[in-house]
Amino acid sequence: MKLSMPRFDQAAVLVVGDVMLDRYWHGGTSRISPEAPVPVVKVEQIEDRPGGAANVALNIAALGAPATLLGVTGEDEAADSLRNSLQAVGVKTFFQTIKDQPTIVKLRVMSRHQQLLRMDFEEPFRTDTAALAANVEAQLDGIKVLILSDYGKGALQNHQALVQLARSKGIAVLADPKGKDFSIYRGASLITPNLHEFEAIVGPCHDEAELVAKGAALMTELELGALLVTRGEHGMTLLRPEHPALHLPARAREVFDVTGAGDTVISTLAASLAAGEELPHAVALANLAAGIVVGKLGTAAISAPELRRAIQREAGSERGVLSLDQLLLAIEDARAHGEKIVFTNGCFDILHAGHVTYLEQARAQGNRLVLAVNDDASVSRLKGPGRPINAVDRRMAVLAGLGAVDWVVSFSEDTPENLLRAVKPDVLVKGGDYGIEQVVGADIVTAYGGEVRVLGLVENSSTTAIVEKIRSN
Repeated sequence: MKLSMPRFDQAAVLVVGDVMLDRYWHGGTSRISPEAPVPVVKVEQIEDRPGGAANVALNIAALGAPATLLGVTGEDEAADSLRNSLQAVGVKTFFQTIKDQPTIVKLRVMSRHQQLLRMDFEEPFRTDTAALAANVEAQLDGIKVLILSDYGKGALQNHQALVQLARSKGIAVLADPKGKDFSIYRGASLITPNLHEFEAIVGPCHDEAELVAKGAALMTELELGALLVTRGEHGMTLLRPEHPALHLPARAREVFDVTGAGDTVISTLAASLAAGEELPHAVALANLAAGIVVGKLGTAAISAPELRRAIQREAGSERGVLSLDQLLLAIEDARAHGEKIVFTNGCFDILHAGHVTYLEQARAQGNRLVLAVNDDASVSRLKGPGRPINAVDRRMAVLAGLGAVDWVVSFSEDTPENLLRAVKPDVLVKGGDYGIEQVVGADIVTAYGGEVRVLGLVENSSTTAIVEKIRSN
């Protein structure tokens, strides 16, 4: 299945469910308590992250999709922390607050990237279901997908009213189910239980055939549009009426922490469907996102650049010949990962040892090398009749095969100044024996704080000399 990055900017998703605050106390441990055989943690950092339905909304916003969140909290500091964190990343928040009842907080004590203890502060909420349903209805205009993020904490009590409300307006309903009664999700477009939750409903599944059969029966019984069973290290299984089962392998390179992985799955699914993707494609993207998040510590969100880079890696297109639009996206992703962008340019008509050495030196100036190549008309203007020897597509293909080169792009002007204005590299590199002030585009790069560096050329290496030698023979 070929994956592509969806357009998330118009993919509006509404999340309704159990919001909670994930709080982390980080510190070192160097001794055992004299009071009991337990480690003493010297707390050095306190970190708050949105959890539960709030983490789902955060993941949606991190992908660049408009996210709205409805939930239930207390009137306390934890609710303020949640609201501030979510609004800071653009999530619209509407909390039903209940006095004299605490916002759900899960406190984890961490040391050396290991969780030593978790303490939960929570009481089942006395939700005003009628008010919640009214708030949901008020927010449905423009929404493409509704998520029921159910952790069984009391925010969601009248599931059917919300399912029917959304479906009456043609809005897909996705549910992350909890508990031993899945009938409350009847009529949902898709539910996403993990294997343990699924088997608690249908009984043990000894092989994939039994899983598929029991899943099909459950879809019929509950009138579900689809069923996605997440299976940990065994990946995911998507079931749809009158379609063959789709089994996707786990994509994690290294599992560090599974906290919040289910939130990442349903948020990526919902945002992708809201962006117009077909369900199998959306599931594949969610599977890819889950593989990223389990490599992070604690509750974490997947950003659009991270997902895009994973898609590029999947397609084998992290490097190579790109259009300008593709290049700008690749650079955005690289910068999101803290990488320094190096830029150089030239005709590169006949590749020789001097070129290879120069490009290796240029690449060493940062993390990613952009190589801008003059197109054929530009080379002819600069080098005269009979040049280039090789057409631009062939020159770019050869250059893209070099280990030092990340991205190759062509330009039609005599200088790369317009390209430099668009790319804004961190380092502009040129080969030669002239001063930095003589480098074309140096003023553009230095004006925004970039660097310009001149590298020496390898002696006795010249495309023009090679061409003349060939012609003289």
